[in-house]
Amino acid sequence: MPFRTLPMVTALALTTSIAASCSDSPSGPSLGEADLRILFIGNSLTSTNDLPGLVGTIAEAAGLSLETAVAASPNYGLGDHWATGAPRLIRDLAPDIVVLQQGPSTLASSRNYLREWTDSLARVTREVGAAPALLMVWPPDDPQYSFGAVLASYRAAALDVNGAFIPAGVSWLETWKEDAQLHLWGPDGFHPSRLGSIVAAMTIVATLTEASIASLPLEMRSRQSGRPDVELSPATHAAVVAAVERAVASHAIR
Repeated sequence: MPFRTLPMVTALALTTSIAASCSDSPSGPSLGEADLRILFIGNSLTSTNDLPGLVGTIAEAAGLSLETAVAASPNYGLGDHWATGAPRLIRDLAPDIVVLQQGPSTLASSRNYLREWTDSLARVTREVGAAPALLMVWPPDDPQYSFGAVLASYRAAALDVNGAFIPAGVSWLETWKEDAQLHLWGPDGFHPSRLGSIVAAMTIVATLTEASIASLPLEMRSRQSGRPDVELSPATHAAVVAAVERAVASHAIR
């Protein structure tokens, strides 16, 4: 099987408003007939550069049948998604995996908030036979924040619900070990650059599937309309693959 068996049990990109409106379709919402169907619930760290679309392109290049949908609004935490229809969306789409993401959540209060609403959304996720997964992000490019605090918050939330843990932030750190000159933050020092999103997308694919990211081509172009292309130089490809493999081997929970 190309997909991993997650606890309790992979691109179509939708905005929050479109995802919610699909419930009004006479035939109901759908994630298609792919072997693995993922719903992303997050904010602009997920929507920037179309992270779900990148996951779809990379998975397709690896020969996988995967579809994604996303509900992502700027500055949203998981509690905001709960209040604006995420439970209904999960039940309507009935995905295989629900990937949860909010901000870095480095403070005690935001860590507690992440864990509380992860628990609530995971309960709905389990109702439809799906598995929850926590997408560790990254802190701002500011010395008062740390990757370690982000890691602790997201890993705790994943362990609380016996969910998968996707160590994208750790992959960023490992990428800089390969090449410190690679730019993973975007111009604002918080949202990801395109390469930063590609690193996160490769981490998602490597965590949730059994695909070999080392065998991915330098250029990946999807046959599905709307999915973004991925193009890497040989040196960057080698650096990212090595970094993601180390991060997933040492930190992922699957």
